[in-house]
Amino acid sequence: MAIADSGFLRINDQNLEFRMVGPRPEVAPTLVLLHEGLGCVGLWNDFPEQLAKATACGVFLYSRAGYGRSSPVGLPRPLSYMHDEAREVLPRLLDAIGFRQGLLLGHSDGASIAAIYAGSHQDHRVGGLVLIAPHFFVEDRGIASIAEARTAYEHGDLRERLARWHADVDNAFRGWNDAWLDPRFRQWDITEFLAYIRVPILIVQGEDDQYGTMRQIETAERECYCPVEVALLPGVRHSPQREAPEKTLEIISDFVGRVSRANEWVKAA
Repeated sequence: MAIADSGFLRINDQNLEFRMVGPRPEVAPTLVLLHEGLGCVGLWNDFPEQLAKATACGVFLYSRAGYGRSSPVGLPRPLSYMHDEAREVLPRLLDAIGFRQGLLLGHSDGASIAAIYAGSHQDHRVGGLVLIAPHFFVEDRGIASIAEARTAYEHGDLRERLARWHADVDNAFRGWNDAWLDPRFRQWDITEFLAYIRVPILIVQGEDDQYGTMRQIETAERECYCPVEVALLPGVRHSPQREAPEKTLEIISDFVGRVSRANEWVKAA
């Protein structure tokens, strides 16, 4: 299937909004972008274009169900929603776009989904992971920040700011916020998947990340048997690709280049 520059994919009876930047999977490696808990295709801004230019890879990004212009989801979301995305949606999506070789690049919730996928699927097409501000278990700092987001949504301007990006902004926000603030979610922990990841990992983390501490990185370094590289960015919070785009792009493109050379991926003539 030839992938258009943008449109919708039908996956598991849901319409998922997508964009494709740069060369297609049959021509060059593909970077698959997985957004954060309140993200979508549009909120990556021009980062995909910059990434494609810097790496000579294709960049595929999509809005998960409940986000952007994708189909809404039933609420409340199951607390297993990240596991479900990694196990039931992402495998079908990669096949649907003709994914041949490349990396998964996830931010926040998207990083967790990438880790679950790589730790539960023997997918030899995936040569590496880029995890931006990942979380592998629940921390008090993260819960406090998510509770602050609820206050900002209900009494501040957060709902108005998000509404320009999401067709059903309440579906997007409640699906994420209510799950994380459910007392049962305190037991959420995906560290078991880390030992089964067999590809190199780059973790990009802001030193001032309000959603997670260095314990997340220390856990990855302790539990993973694969190489784990860490880039800590001073003065940066939870979104390095928006707060320090040039440095983040430099770090990621260097890692992608080394993974590509190690796997002998070459751009087709």
